[in-house]
Amino acid sequence: MSVFCARVTLHHQKKSGATRLLWSLLGACFFSAVLGYRPVIIVHGLFDSSGDFVNLQRFINQSPDRPDVHIWWNIVYHWRLLGGTTDSALSRLQSHPGTNVSVIDLFDRSASLQPLWKQVEGFKEAIYPIMQNAADGVHLICYSQGGLVCRGILSTLSDHNVHSFISLSSPQAGQYGDTDYLKYLFPSFVKSNLFHFCYTSVGQRISICNFWNDPHHRDMYINSSDYLALLNNERSNPNATQWKNNFLRMKKLVLVGGPDDGVITPWESSQFGFYDENETVVEMKNQEVYLRDTFGLKTLQARGDMVLCAMAGVQHVYWHSNQTVFTTCMEKWLT
Repeated sequence: MSVFCARVTLHHQKKSGATRLLWSLLGACFFSAVLGYRPVIIVHGLFDSSGDFVNLQRFINQSPDRPDVHIWWNIVYHWRLLGGTTDSALSRLQSHPGTNVSVIDLFDRSASLQPLWKQVEGFKEAIYPIMQNAADGVHLICYSQGGLVCRGILSTLSDHNVHSFISLSSPQAGQYGDTDYLKYLFPSFVKSNLFHFCYTSVGQRISICNFWNDPHHRDMYINSSDYLALLNNERSNPNATQWKNNFLRMKKLVLVGGPDDGVITPWESSQFGFYDENETVVEMKNQEVYLRDTFGLKTLQARGDMVLCAMAGVQHVYWHSNQTVFTTCMEKWLT
């Protein structure tokens, strides 16, 4: 963007003519800024719907560090110099949305329990046209279970153009914990015996079982998990090399999570850490999938394209509505 766009002043012109010219010039600058901005696609998690992400949409569109917002505040400034009121300028601000943000409205609420591969195909079909219309690529923000859905999309879509993949409190290394979600879904089970159900063909028809990772029954997990074990290339997969190459097409992987999450168990799973057989957390860099670079984590780290952002004091259901989380962990990657 030229310096001219940010510094247009028309003090010497007549008010009516200056007003028209000011809005024409800065309007053109605004549209050039917006057109240069990558669309953001949001994928929700378990039991969520698109309506739960209004705050995150607002954070993205009102971010003060985004170039389009600076342009419009320049408009407000010059509008006031020409005698207009702040309120009238702001009304024009609100009529010119910034970044194109799409919250995909699929598999809402109880439908989010459907198998993850089915969700991958559904979300992929909805997301792909957005990608095709974005010459400079798109950003993905994928929350909770949605982060695993997005990994499936990134791994299986050979021509995706994802720039930043922000995994927001997602159980990327799996889940193993007695949470309220578990008690609600499986009232007759606890974490220590859920493997009896999850590692069956029937269990694998429920999304949470697709990433249930019992550290005391690793062999059963590897042989029975139809989703996470395949994505991690922990089980023989003829598509493993292609999936890894597809995954590595992204430019930046941002892993967001924190110790007070209360749902993702262990919370370090949001950053690819997980339990060993003694339920001691092993960080990502000491995990077998990282050491062997089974699907690209080590490569991303070596490229400098992996970011870990851990924040205390955030409960699971508030990650996408907490502005501090947005400004600290997400904002700078949505350029």
